[in-house]
Amino acid sequence: MTSPTVSIIIPCYNEARTIRPLLDALAAQSYPLELMEIIIADGMSTDPTREKIAGFRLARTEPVVRVVDNPARAIPAALNRAIEAATGDVIVRLDAHSVPAPDYVERCVAALEAGVGENVGGVWQIEPGAATWAARAIAAAAAHPIGAGDAHYRHTTRARYVDTVPFGAFRRELFEKIGRFDESLLSNEDYEFNARILHSGGRIWLDPAIRSTYFARSTFGELARQYWRYGTWKAAMLKRFPETLRWRQLLPPLFVAGLLGSGLLGIFWVPARFLFGLAAALYAGALLAAGLETAFRRREPALLLGVPAAIVTMHFCWGGAVLWNLPGRN
Repeated sequence: MTSPTVSIIIPCYNEARTIRPLLDALAAQSYPLELMEIIIADGMSTDPTREKIAGFRLARTEPVVRVVDNPARAIPAALNRAIEAATGDVIVRLDAHSVPAPDYVERCVAALEAGVGENVGGVWQIEPGAATWAARAIAAAAAHPIGAGDAHYRHTTRARYVDTVPFGAFRRELFEKIGRFDESLLSNEDYEFNARILHSGGRIWLDPAIRSTYFARSTFGELARQYWRYGTWKAAMLKRFPETLRWRQLLPPLFVAGLLGSGLLGIFWVPARFLFGLAAALYAGALLAAGLETAFRRREPALLLGVPAAIVTMHFCWGGAVLWNLPGRN
């Protein structure tokens, strides 16, 4: 039986630092390289990203690498331009901030061939995006249960059906059945696409044997912008598919609303002031416990405050953006 051809699609913009490690990891895949092609949808990068890609193409003939323009500079548009250019039987979506394990493609194809799901994916190992204490704190916070919640792709050790996976691998005919990525969403396009898979009767399979490394944001400013964007487009997503809301996603906006509400009400009403103080104290205690545990386990004192700072940034930017945008701003 002939193995299917695979198109790996990658949205990209100004990724000169990370694109070559990703390409090198794809060239080291256990899946036959002659059956693979890499389609990079570049948002007209202004850094040396394209030079890095050209250097890789000069160094080896397999796998084939093609670059398509994405003038919209939006991830769903990039994915769709790459899908349009792809020729493979299987589409594997990756990110320019990621490095897949050597058997990543092989395991994705095997899971699809076994018919376990219409979308299959695996777990992330989150690593710092730079060699700084802030980057290490952000990566640790993103992997911590308080920061990650019950997102199975960050911690599960057993295969299961889920509501989403990072990246994802699909048969080409899935896009013909339910359509491509929604270009009106500038983020959360994966969740929206996965919601359509589930609505069509499909299944999403998470296998922890499918592994990749993801490089987190490097600064608190980048992290804040990332999570505000996530929250903004999560609100848009919830307007279309309210049933996709999970408890882990409900907690940050409820906490932000409760803290702000009790704080404002506490100006005039003493019991609300007490509730505000109690909630703030319990939250601060949980954050410091997370920072202390992480700093002790990793033997890095800077994480004592760095991890709480990153978690606060994630919670308040995501939760605040959801609250701000739910009334109809997008």
